[in-house]
Amino acid sequence: MELGELLQLAAAGDRAAWGALVDRYERLLWGIARSHRLDESSASDVVQTTWMRLVEHIDTLRNPDALAGWLATTARNECLRMLRHQSRQVPTEDDRIPSDTVPPVDDARLLEQERDAELWRAFATLSARCQSLLRLLTTEPAPSYEEIGAALGMAVGSIGPTRGRCLESLRTSIEPGRIKATPPRSAG
Repeated sequence: MELGELLQLAAAGDRAAWGALVDRYERLLWGIARSHRLDESSASDVVQTTWMRLVEHIDTLRNPDALAGWLATTARNECLRMLRHQSRQVPTEDDRIPSDTVPPVDDARLLEQERDAELWRAFATLSARCQSLLRLLTTEPAPSYEEIGAALGMAVGSIGPTRGRCLESLRTSIEPGRIKATPPRSAG
């Protein structure tokens, strides 16, 4: 089969045409990669990348007879790119990140942050009245029931029962087992 026809079929996605191109030029590409003294893995990457470049540019090739030169030039450029990349890498005895460069993880703090985030998501599902009441009840210094009643327009006798219903609603909106109560921190 003529090279121009083979390229047209390959450009159209014909697997047999691609197979024929690979069979015809693969030794050339491997020879170029090995002539640059690349290790087996790097040489394989160069050959594969060269074929990828052909896939990307097959429609722009005007002269099918220049394919061998185009592939050779592309493979050489990929070899040089690979060599430049390898020269920037500094080999070490141990590829793992030294543990002293990784900051320690404060597990307790992470768990606390997750718990708090879950609590605030659940709090946002409460009614505006419950949110206002619970916020007032947790402010420091704590306002009196008379002050809370005046601020929210509630009877003083209904603050306690309403607080209980709001807390129960909060409890039920939290995914079971997700938030664990933490003991209060000591003042000392």
